[in-house]
Amino acid sequence: MADYDRRGGGGRGGGGGYNRKRRYRDDNEDDNHYRGNNSRRRYDAPPHVRIRKQLIAIAENPMVERHDEISQIANLFTENWDDDVLLRGNFTDLVLQLCVEQPLKTPFLAGVLMVVNTNKPEAVDLLLEKVARLIEDKLREGEWRDVKLYLKLVGCLQGVLEGEGVFGVLGELFERAVGLQTASSEDTIGTEIVKIILLTLPYVMAAGSPEQQQQWQQNAAELLENTAIIASEPHPLQAVIEPYHPEVGEENPSQSQSLISLLQAQLQVEATQGWALSCLPRPWQFPVSEVETVAKLASAKKHVLPAIVIPKTVVTGPRPLFPEVYISVYGQQEVESVPPPTSLASSLIRDALLDTINVLHFNRNATARQLIEVDCYFAPRTFALRGTPFDRLRDIEKPKSTWKPEDVAVDAVFTQLFLLPNPEHKLVYYHSVLTEACKLAPAAIAPSLGRAIRYLYRNAPRMDLELAYRFMDWFSHHLSNFGFTWKWTEWVDDVELSGLHPRKAFIVGSIDKEIRLSFAQRIKNTLPEPYQKLIGPDKEKDVPDFKFANDDTPFAAEGREIAALLKRKAPDEEIDAVIQRIQSQAIDRDLDALVASTDVFVTCVLYVGSKSLSHVLAAIERTKDRLADAGAASDASRTQIIEAVMAYWSVHPGVALSIVEKLLNYSILTPLTVINWALNVQAGKTRGQALAYAHIYELVFNTVIKVTGRVRQLVVKASQPDEMVDDETRDNEVKNMRELFQAIEDSLGAWATGTKDEMLEKGEEGSDELVKRWGTRWLRVFKRRQAIEEAFLIEAVRERERKEEVRKEWEVVEQQRAEEKAKREAAEKEKNGTNGEEAKKKENGEDGGEGDVE
Repeated sequence: MADYDRRGGGGRGGGGGYNRKRRYRDDNEDDNHYRGNNSRRRYDAPPHVRIRKQLIAIAENPMVERHDEISQIANLFTENWDDDVLLRGNFTDLVLQLCVEQPLKTPFLAGVLMVVNTNKPEAVDLLLEKVARLIEDKLREGEWRDVKLYLKLVGCLQGVLEGEGVFGVLGELFERAVGLQTASSEDTIGTEIVKIILLTLPYVMAAGSPEQQQQWQQNAAELLENTAIIASEPHPLQAVIEPYHPEVGEENPSQSQSLISLLQAQLQVEATQGWALSCLPRPWQFPVSEVETVAKLASAKKHVLPAIVIPKTVVTGPRPLFPEVYISVYGQQEVESVPPPTSLASSLIRDALLDTINVLHFNRNATARQLIEVDCYFAPRTFALRGTPFDRLRDIEKPKSTWKPEDVAVDAVFTQLFLLPNPEHKLVYYHSVLTEACKLAPAAIAPSLGRAIRYLYRNAPRMDLELAYRFMDWFSHHLSNFGFTWKWTEWVDDVELSGLHPRKAFIVGSIDKEIRLSFAQRIKNTLPEPYQKLIGPDKEKDVPDFKFANDDTPFAAEGREIAALLKRKAPDEEIDAVIQRIQSQAIDRDLDALVASTDVFVTCVLYVGSKSLSHVLAAIERTKDRLADAGAASDASRTQIIEAVMAYWSVHPGVALSIVEKLLNYSILTPLTVINWALNVQAGKTRGQALAYAHIYELVFNTVIKVTGRVRQLVVKASQPDEMVDDETRDNEVKNMRELFQAIEDSLGAWATGTKDEMLEKGEEGSDELVKRWGTRWLRVFKRRQAIEEAFLIEAVRERERKEEVRKEWEVVEQQRAEEKAKREAAEKEKNGTNGEEAKKKENGEDGGEGDVE
C-alpha cells in the first residue's frame, strides 16, 4: 500500500469517502498512458522469495504430482544459485527451519535436496555442515525433540551419504544411552535417546534404493539388537503414568503399553518383512518416465557427513522427560479406523503429528489444517478417503486401508491431552486445536470426536482421575464452542445412578462447567427432561440469597448492619463495634466468638461484592487486613473463612474457587486450611460424597499446583547465578510443600481404606465401596504429584552439575576446533605463498630449466 501512496495520483487527494480501489486503478491507467500501452506491469518476485513460498507450501496440494513439485523447486534454486547470493543461505536455513516447525514435510524437503544434489552438490555440503553444528548445539542444550527432527532430515538423506552415514551417529548415541542406564535404572535421558534412535531408523532405511537397503540391513539389525536391551526393560516410572486403572478382577487395557517397547517390537517385525515401510513417502523416487532425473539421482555425488561431537555428559533439557505409554481413544472398534499398535505406521504417523502439534503451538489454525491434511504427507493409499463415514469402512475390501485420517488426527491430539504427568503446553491449547479442526472440516471431524467422547465416557470409571477431569474440562469447553449441543439422550439412564458413580459425577460436573461458560437457563434448554432436575432453581439466580435477610438467621440484624457499613465504606471503628456485639452474643450462646464474627463478616463482604467477580475482588482488597487478622486469630476462624465462601457461592462453585485463589494470594488462607476443609470438613459432612464433586477436586488440585509452582520458581531461580534466593526461604517452601502432601496422603489414605471416622457406621448399600474407590483415585493423583516434585528437586541439582560439565567439555572442543582451523589456515597461507613465489620467479625468468635451454 505504501507503494501506491507514494504515487502522484494527479492531485486527487485522499478524502474519507474516496474509493481507494478506484484511485489505484486510475493511477495505473495514468502510468500506462504515459508508457503508451494499455497492459498492466507485472512484477516477478525475486527467486529467494518464490522458493520460500514454494518450500513452505510443499506437499500441501494433493492435486500436484510430488515429483513435479520437487523438480520445480530444485530447478528454480539451482538455476539461480550463481546469481542470487541471498538465495544460498536462505534456502538451507529455511529447510532446517521447516524440518523442525513442520516435520510432516521433512521427506519432501529431503527430496528437493536430493534433486538439488544432482546439479549443485555444494548446496548439500553447506546444509550438512549447518545441520551437524545444530545437532551438536541441541545435544548440549538437551533439546531432544530438535535433535530427533534434525536426525530425521539427515536420515532421509542417507542415500547421498558416504559410508555408514547416520548409523555412526546413532551408534554413538546408543553408547551414551547405555552409560546412563547403567548408572541408574530410573534414568529417562537414556530412554529418550533410544526412542530417538528407533524413530530415526525407519527414515534411514526408506532413504535408499533396494541395493542400498541390502547394505544397511546389517547395520540396522545390530542397532535393533542393541536397543532391545533398554527398550524391552519396563521403566520404574511407568506405573506412575498409567492412564487406566482397572477394577478388581479386570484386566489392564491393551492400549497401556510402553511406547518404546512397542516401537522396538514394531521395528523388529518390519525388519523381518524387508523394511517395506509402506506408510512412508519416498518423494526422491521418480517415475521411470523421468529418465534423465532418475539417471542423475543414481549418479549424484555422495557426501561425507560432518563429524558430530556428542558430549560425554548429556542434560535433561528444558522439558522434563518421562516414559510414555501408548493410548488410543479408538480402541475396541469392530473396524480399524486408526493404525493398530502392532503396526509401525501407528508410531511413525503419531510421532510426526505430535511434533507438529507441539511445535506449531503459536498457530493453532495451521496446526489444525495440517492435521486434517495428514494424508498428504504419507504414502498414497495409507489412509481411506477423507470424510468416509465410519459405517462405510466395513465395505472397504482388503488390501485397501480403513484408516480414517480424521480419526488419526483426533487420536493424536487426545494423546497429548491425556499425557501424564503433564502435556508440553497448556491444556486449553489442545482444546483449541480440536475446535479449529472441527470448524475447518465439521462433517469429517465431528463424527470422529463423537466416537472418541463415547469411548472415554464408557471408560470414565477406570480412567486416572486427573485424566477424567481433563476429559470433563475439554468436553464442556468444546460444547460451549458449538452451541452446547450433544446427544444427551444416550446417557439418560445414568442420570438415575448414585451421585458417587463416576459416570453420574461426570454428567453433573460437565453441566456445572457448562453453566460457568454460559448461564443456567440456556444450558437447561439444551438438556432432555430427565436432566432438568440436575439444575436446581437456585442455579438460575445471578446472585445468591443473602442469608441475613432472613430474621430467623442468627445475627441477622448485625449482618445487615455490617453489609450496609461495607457498602458505604464506613470507617473500621463502626464495623468493630458491630463485630464486638456479635462476639458477645456468640459467647452468650456458647458459640465460638471468632468463628461467628468471621462468618458474618466474610458473608457480608461476599454479598457486597456479589454483582461480579471484579466487585468481590475489590471488596476483598478493601477488607484484606481485617480478613488476614481473622484468619490469623485461630485455625477455626481461618477454616470458617473458606466455609463462608463455599457456602455463599455453593450453587456457583466456579466463583467460589476464584475467590479462594485470591484469598490464598493474600495469605488470608493457607494451603493447609484449604486441604483440611475439602478433605476433612466438607468430605466428612457428606460422608465422603464430596470426593465425587468436580469443584472439590479442582480446589485441591489448584492449591497443590500453586504450592508446587512456588517451589519450582524458587529452585529454578537458585540455579541461576544472577538470581539471589535466600536458602532459608527455599527450604521453608519445600518443607511446607512436603507437609501439604503428607496432609493430603493422611486424609485420602483414611478414605481409601475406609478407616475415616465418618465411615465407621454402615452407610447406604454400595456407597462405602464407591467412597473407597474415590479415595484411591484421589490418592493416586497426589502421590504422583508428590513423586514428580521430589524428582524435580533431585533432578534440579543434578542438572546444574551436568550443565557445568557440558560447558567445560565444550570449551575444550571449541578450543581444539579453533586450533585445527588455525593450522588449516596457516597451511593454506603457506601453500598460497609458495605458489605465489614460484609464479613470480617464472615471470622474472628465474626458472632454471628454461635458462639452460637458452
